Amino acid sequence: MDRIYLDHAATTPVRPEVLEAMLPYFGERGYNASSLHAEGRAARAALYVARDTVARLLGAKRKEIVFTGSGSEADNPALIGVAQRRKDRGRHIVSTTIEHHAVLHALDALRADGFEVTLLPVTAAGEVSPAAFAAALRPDTILASVMYANNEIGTVAPVAELAGIARERGVLFHTDAVQAPGYLPIEVGPLGVDLLSISAHKFYGPKGVGALYVRDGVGLEPLVRGGNQEFGRRAGTENVAGIVGMARALELALTGWEAQAADIAARRDRLEAALVAAIPGLVVNGAGATRLPNNLSIAVPGVDSEQLLVRLDLEGVAVSAGSACASGAMEISHVVEAIGLGPTLSASVLRLSLGRATDDRAATRVAELLPRLVQEMRPNYSC
Repeated sequence: MDRIYLDHAATTPVRPEVLEAMLPYFGERGYNASSLHAEGRAARAALYVARDTVARLLGAKRKEIVFTGSGSEADNPALIGVAQRRKDRGRHIVSTTIEHHAVLHALDALRADGFEVTLLPVTAAGEVSPAAFAAALRPDTILASVMYANNEIGTVAPVAELAGIARERGVLFHTDAVQAPGYLPIEVGPLGVDLLSISAHKFYGPKGVGALYVRDGVGLEPLVRGGNQEFGRRAGTENVAGIVGMARALELALTGWEAQAADIAARRDRLEAALVAAIPGLVVNGAGATRLPNNLSIAVPGVDSEQLLVRLDLEGVAVSAGSACASGAMEISHVVEAIGLGPTLSASVLRLSLGRATDDRAATRVAELLPRLVQEMRPNYSC
């Protein structure tokens, strides 16, 4: 029987159209975009077109797009690079307890450098309070960073509202939007953000390439120094093949995204309802909040998520126990701790993230398989 992949929040397979667009830049067009000869100029032209495509799709200017090696690499200059450039104005930064580790570890580095960081708590559904956000801003606050959609429990933050509050107070606003393309509105104008991070492999593009939107007029200290690539904001020979692939993947992801997101959400909701009905005591993380259409994070009392993940894998179903961004480490997630699950429930969290290829057959099979495995693993469980 074919395997079922339900870990699209961790990564997505490269679409055939994306691979087709990339292939020439691994071969006959695979030259250095900084070179002045004809081959280099051709590579530079491809880079130019890709940058224009990404800028257009985000509603940005071409010089506002900085290509990076990942979403994590996009987050770091958005925080460290901007904070270092603005430290004469203040040394206070506001974020939340459920950010991706790329943000939290960058904030740790800033703390070590003398900055003060306020991490806002979230509700049991993973929601950020705009009132609490506004109250946390101070005269010396220079930057705020709030994740658009959480990679573990799928909760969507009111980014446009938060960015508006920050703007009124003269505070720059960054959002990690890595999980958003193809599922949520992504144009920077309506969102009102100053900085926004994306990563190609989350929307059926290649790994090893990301992008940071930097609003015109926002300065940042480059973290990678060397040549003058990316308008002096990120040195290093550009990954032309990856950048071309990301542009094509983003173009495909945003074509008819609303209808596809609605279709995936409906399938997710049917799967969720079936599991809630069949598994006593099941907890849906983020229930009641606005969530990513493809995200279903559950806690199964009485079951160890690592063991359940292995059982599902042996049955041909790939899922994640929370986040897959910690090099395979099976440790209690900071996100589920932040929403107050407690140690017992936290150890039972499973994340199922649907994608383009998740059809009704796959969802039905999982809806039948998962309750059986849970029953086998906790035969004497009672609510």
